[in-house]
Amino acid sequence: MWFFIILLILVLVAVGGGILLYNGLVKQRNNIEGAWAQIDVQLKRRYDLIPNLVETVKGYATHEKETLDAVITARNAGMSAEGVHDQAEAENMLTGALKSVFALSEAYPDLKANQNFLNLQEELTGTEG
Repeated sequence: MWFFIILLILVLVAVGGGILLYNGLVKQRNNIEGAWAQIDVQLKRRYDLIPNLVETVKGYATHEKETLDAVITARNAGMSAEGVHDQAEAENMLTGALKSVFALSEAYPDLKANQNFLNLQEELTGTEG
């Protein structure tokens, strides 16, 4: 009789532990999905700012078509990336292209003084940070 009571208690403890473990795993999965959703929101915001930045720079840096095309290409690659690895590669490419655009401001003082350019640069930097 005692054997069955002890066995029942062990089974209940094992089932309870399994339920707690399952609930913990579900909670972690939901946390991860929520974190990725936040990352997606920030990336979308970044992608939405880039065309404005390119248009602003076009007005000042007419001889820098290759640099601006690289930014648009990188943005499009980021928007169409599938999976974490492809997304990371696209984001690295986009970050490099944006650094080139921001470096243009040193060669074009009027661009560097443009308030719209400065606002877009600050918003992009804030989105990344």
